[in-house]
Amino acid sequence: METGTVNIKDRVRENTPENRNIKMDAALMERLKKYRNLSIYEINLRLKKLEKEWDIERALEVNASSLAISGIVLGTIVSRKWFLLSFFVSVFLLHHGVQGWCPPIPVLRAFGYRTRQEINEEIYALKAIRGDFDNISSTSEPFDLLASLRR
Repeated sequence: METGTVNIKDRVRENTPENRNIKMDAALMERLKKYRNLSIYEINLRLKKLEKEWDIERALEVNASSLAISGIVLGTIVSRKWFLLSFFVSVFLLHHGVQGWCPPIPVLRAFGYRTRQEINEEIYALKAIRGDFDNISSTSEPFDLLASLRR
């Protein structure tokens, strides 16, 4: 089995320990090997599941907004000190927006959350296995190219 990571330009991957990226890439490679030998129906089921998969950005946004709202509610009802929770969550979210990293990212990656690009790579690899791109070439009309990608 090949080791290492595919060179993807992604701020979350760049700020994720290399061993975590390697594990996530290896798991993807194993899934692709498995689906290469499965039916179109099974590939379609996996694609439907991937369309619903939350990427790390969505998980972070839901997590941060939930904590920020909790800090505001608790700051209003219990103690003004709880407003600090909203403040720190906002700082972490700002840092993530600028830098691509914040404290929850390693935890979310450990739980298996992937970037949108990582999820899309699996989607396009499965579509290629399914044969979606067999009838297109560099001379295909733009409409046909886009239609193949959107299938």
